[in-house]
Amino acid sequence: MGTKRLETARLVLRPFTVEDAPAMYATWAADPAVTRWMRWEPHRDVAETQALLQGWVQDYADPLFYNWAVTLQDGTLIGAIGVVRGEQGEYWEPGYAFGQAFWGRGYATEALRAVADHLFAEQGLEVLHCCHAVENPASGVVQRHVGFHRTHTGVYHKFDGTEILCQYCELTKKEFYDRTRND
Repeated sequence: MGTKRLETARLVLRPFTVEDAPAMYATWAADPAVTRWMRWEPHRDVAETQALLQGWVQDYADPLFYNWAVTLQDGTLIGAIGVVRGEQGEYWEPGYAFGQAFWGRGYATEALRAVADHLFAEQGLEVLHCCHAVENPASGVVQRHVGFHRTHTGVYHKFDGTEILCQYCELTKKEFYDRTRND
């Protein structure tokens, strides 16, 4: 099924377009505070963001490609959430980035909850894995609000080889829906 449009009370999650490049660049892709714990470095210019989005638009043909632009109901682009498959296909891992102006408002939690529901209910996944930099506890709070629980600490590598100490978490379909029923 891939990246299909999802809606929540406050958000629309939709496929990116190349036209999103200026807003993505200005809102989070060029911001070192946002990208500090990402595997990738801040974008140098809007052309870099545009090239990335051109690749993503092509990737939407793959039914196992999941990458959403997160907008407010009025269309304001505030962030991104995607899900990548482990190298051996053994797990699926959501990741997200939001502009600083939109931190602390529950948007990342709302988007992650919508994506988890989509993947469990419509894609048939049974478990999701996440990680966050130990030095970025706010990302861990988002994951715990959705129901992820800690499994272990380990290291992941940025694309440039830099090691980041990370807290790994997981969420099963059963845990997610048990929690949803109790919320």
